[in-house]
Amino acid sequence: QVQLVESGGGLVQAGGSLRPSCAALGRTLSSFVTGWFRHAPGKVPEFVAAIKRSGASPYYADAVKGRFTISRDNAKNTVYLQMNSLKPEDTAVYYCAASQVLTVTTTPRTYQYWGRGTQVTVSS
Repeated sequence: QVQLVESGGGLVQAGGSLRPSCAALGRTLSSFVTGWFRHAPGKVPEFVAAIKRSGASPYYADAVKGRFTISRDNAKNTVYLQMNSLKPEDTAVYYCAASQVLTVTTTPRTYQYWGRGTQVTVSS
């Protein structure tokens, strides 16, 4: 079992930055593919970014490519999502998830562990 705890969301103006983090308790997070998903009111939950166990070859949704960066700090057992040039349409609850599959995956059902989410609100 691994417990995931997100933090670092908040309210920011359009064009600003935030860096949510995902800390793992109980297991080493580098044992998992780790991803970020988001869910906005009235919309379907969507994949945002994912990173391999090694930290190599991060993968991004087209909507955030070039603006968001996912990274690992294995010493802190934490994964980060650096979000720059934020837009109002990025407003959502952001969830961290961990998967035991062997490669990066964008499908929510392939992730076995989920955090409770952190709210990100971008004002125009």
